[in-house]
Amino acid sequence: MDVLSTISTYFKTGGPFMFIILGVGVLTLAMILERFWVIGRASSLNGQKFGEEMERSVSRGDVNGAMSLARRIHTPASKVALYIFTTGSLSEDRLQDAADSAATMVLPPLSRRLPHLTMLANVATLLGLLGTIFGLTTAFSAVGAADPAQRSAFLAAGISQALNTTSFGLIVAVPTLICHGFLVSTVERIVEQVDEVSVRLTRALAKLRQDQTRQAA
Repeated sequence: MDVLSTISTYFKTGGPFMFIILGVGVLTLAMILERFWVIGRASSLNGQKFGEEMERSVSRGDVNGAMSLARRIHTPASKVALYIFTTGSLSEDRLQDAADSAATMVLPPLSRRLPHLTMLANVATLLGLLGTIFGLTTAFSAVGAADPAQRSAFLAAGISQALNTTSFGLIVAVPTLICHGFLVSTVERIVEQVDEVSVRLTRALAKLRQDQTRQAA
């Protein structure tokens, strides 16, 4: 009960900007949870192990087995792998071009809305600073008050609003920036996985198809 009372007092003394910052915080939290769900599912794959298994299967000539493995795993790397299999070219360069084309379709959705997190963090910080300015204005207005009791009340209210809005803005902004950095690094790791799988698979598939062409000739 004391905690709820403290939080309630914290908000009331912080002024109207506290509720605006709270709205920004709720929106940010929803966006972070959605991104963690999407990016977390995409990063569940061990890219190196998957690439090695695909390369071994193709090197043995078990293309159907490699395709079956790719279909069972719903990640960007597996989607790019399936797209490579549908390319009938014998050239490694063309296979890699196909992989790059597939990557441009499956990777951008992972970065969607990530730039908005930094924007919302900046908005929360700036709203906190704006509340600070209004709070200091209230505090300075107390200097001109004739009644000492009223002067003390204005001064206390202004200082509370200035400190509370600043702190609450930072409470929202700092975790947002940390989550943004973590999500961006996770997306970069997924991109590296896609690149590794693409290189391994295109090399093995080009070699297999060229060997099959020579044997058929």
